[in-house]
Amino acid sequence: MTDLIYIEKDLVKSLKEYIKAEESKLTEIKSWAEKLNQLTHISTSDPEGYLGHPVNAYKLMKRLNTEWLKLESLVLQQTSDAFIANLSIQRENFPTDEDESGAGKALMRLQDTYRLDSESISKGRLPGAQHIVSLTVDDCFELGKIAYNDADYYHTVLWMQQALKQLEEGEPSVLTQAEALDYLSYSVYQMGDIRRAIDLTKRLIAVDPTHLRAQSNLHYFKNFLHEEGQSDQPANEDYYQSQSKEEVYMRPENYLTERDSYESLCRGEGIKMTNRRRGRLFCRYHNNNNHPRLIIAPMKEEDEWDSPHIVRYHEMLSDAEIEKIKELAKPRLARATVRDPKTGVLTVANYRVSKSAWLDDDEDPVVNRVNQRIEDITGLEVDTAELLQVFGSHLLNLQYKVTKGLQVIT
Repeated sequence: MTDLIYIEKDLVKSLKEYIKAEESKLTEIKSWAEKLNQLTHISTSDPEGYLGHPVNAYKLMKRLNTEWLKLESLVLQQTSDAFIANLSIQRENFPTDEDESGAGKALMRLQDTYRLDSESISKGRLPGAQHIVSLTVDDCFELGKIAYNDADYYHTVLWMQQALKQLEEGEPSVLTQAEALDYLSYSVYQMGDIRRAIDLTKRLIAVDPTHLRAQSNLHYFKNFLHEEGQSDQPANEDYYQSQSKEEVYMRPENYLTERDSYESLCRGEGIKMTNRRRGRLFCRYHNNNNHPRLIIAPMKEEDEWDSPHIVRYHEMLSDAEIEKIKELAKPRLARATVRDPKTGVLTVANYRVSKSAWLDDDEDPVVNRVNQRIEDITGLEVDTAELLQVFGSHLLNLQYKVTKGLQVIT
């Protein structure tokens, strides 16, 4: 993903060159216009007298026959050709709609994992962040739409509320309150809060009385409450008015039962390593019982955890090997899939937004060498293992990682 930063930098440079060329072109055209304006002012004040001078008559013929054609060519000159050509070339490397949607969902996953509120993310107040960057009203609205299109009404509510809040604080935007309220009111209904859906729909009609769907929804919501034997009038008008802007709902449960465990681990919660246990963790040079290929160049091995025993190998791949593997994998990166437990068919899943590629042993000597190194270190054969997998995650800025089975090499 870092490549995209340099692609954008190159496009900005190209855009500046285009602007400079356009400004130079306009400057020349303005100079022509000023000169001709002075000439026509003189010539029209006394046409007969002006043309009575043979030089003026000649220059008028010359201007109309030659110089105006040059001006026409100048005006028609396409200074944007170089920029458009560069843009067309770079567009092949641009993210797709799926990439943009995946990055948005990844941002929402971070929001859930680290229990961040929408405003903190919008204002760029993220723990450990080195660069502060904020989200505009339109950014928040687009995040809400990504969630809405995925039937994720929980996050739709969070981000539409944030978009409304920034609008009401006076942030300039082409987005209207009616657009945000339209998504918000229906999503609140989907979350089961019918009374608040009615209140938000009333607000929507107040700002856009011609909104036919809102009027239809209001009628439907009221009928729904009446069928349930409830009144559509809130017990406390002030309460519902104050709650119409922001409300926090419980995140819906899903079938990923391990979600809470991995999220708590990401937050640094769970079992803590005691000083006594940490004292039994060491770093060492690993040669796998004097393996011939590791005697002279043993691997740097570090204990990460005692039970189960987890180790990390440092500098297992050289920079040149990493770059070669990235070069081989990059054209093949595609959305990672999972096997559907019901149909057995490989399909994408909203909880897995990474892209991955698979490299066979005979594709390049570097891949073969890495596989051999894995065998040397682990003492296991890779003949029946998965192919070497390279993947990049939206959450990790598409940082490449190489995996082999359950072994992770960084």
